[in-house]
Amino acid sequence: MNQQPFFQSTEVLHKRLADLYQTATVLPWVPSEMLPQAFEELHHTSKTLQLAVEELYQQNEELIRTQNFLATEHQRYQDLFEYAPDAYLVTNALGTIHEANQMAAKLLNVDKQFLIGKPITNFIPLKEREQVRSKINRLSESDRNTELFVRLQQLHGDIFNAALTVAAVRNQQGEVISLRWLIRNITARNKWESSEIKSISSIIRERPLSKYIKGDNIPLNPLKILHVCRGWVKLSTFCETGEEVLMGLAGAGMIFGSSMTSLTIYQAKALSEVELVSIHVSEITASPHLSHNFLPKINQRLQQTESLLAISGKRQVQERLRYLLEFLKQEIGEPLPEGIRLNARLTHEDIASACCANRVTITRFLSKLKQLGVISFDSHRHMILKDFNCSK
Repeated sequence: MNQQPFFQSTEVLHKRLADLYQTATVLPWVPSEMLPQAFEELHHTSKTLQLAVEELYQQNEELIRTQNFLATEHQRYQDLFEYAPDAYLVTNALGTIHEANQMAAKLLNVDKQFLIGKPITNFIPLKEREQVRSKINRLSESDRNTELFVRLQQLHGDIFNAALTVAAVRNQQGEVISLRWLIRNITARNKWESSEIKSISSIIRERPLSKYIKGDNIPLNPLKILHVCRGWVKLSTFCETGEEVLMGLAGAGMIFGSSMTSLTIYQAKALSEVELVSIHVSEITASPHLSHNFLPKINQRLQQTESLLAISGKRQVQERLRYLLEFLKQEIGEPLPEGIRLNARLTHEDIASACCANRVTITRFLSKLKQLGVISFDSHRHMILKDFNCSK
């Protein structure tokens, strides 16, 4: 707001009141005692107004300086975003791109204008998009930065391995209003680490395999970590009522062990034919290669447990079941033309324990989903999931 005209008008009004006072004192029909008092009050009011205008003028000047400062800072941070050495994107909660910097456009081999308004999944290879969409939908469940490892495809270009660090921005109601993405091309890093990975693989290959068939309980040693070479293992505990609670699923390349939990009761059971190798905890702590390789595997197990804990906190059983099926699609799902096939066979009892519900209720809901065409089964009784929205 421009205060200068108002300030000038106040000065003119003050001067005219003074002139009017001098003129009125010589008029014979105005009582002599009335004019001094009236004009003194007007003069006082005029002075007060003048002081108020001066203060308002100063405040307006301060506001203008603040606005200029904020505009400068906004431009500075915009420049930092635009010319950052790493690729940055800002999307809405569903992953639609609202902002992108120059490095993001360069990394994805596309003009910035083309990025705006496009889903980030457009740059995921087609067969992997469903799993990435599921991961994006689950970002709202975490209050911390999330790291995703995916493959990205440049427009009319190559496919490369990428590490995505995602931070969710929430409103006062706790709802996610935007996602901020840091994208790094880690293909070169993977090549650099290939010799180290080979050495880890050779360590595993040199060890004797322990084999189990479906339904076997796998013995746990607190001094050893078990590495899954083939098959699926169900990890669970038991509550005070004797009911089993699903804590996680370990497949090929994943690790588990009683040393990774503080639970007094911890059980591992083979869901299929399973092959394992064991590695002593002391070997891992003594080897930087093993420690470096096992850290993301431990993080993966922790994220699994947190996801299952979040699912158990949903209010309605049907809602818990839908979120669990979405979790299973991501963790043990294999894309097929007819849907996502779960590679491990879970019983209704297993699913009920993960949903904190009884088996009869879960069986009823699964039957309903089967009737709706949301789930089906292949010839080996593996569940196949079609697209569905957890929020429904």
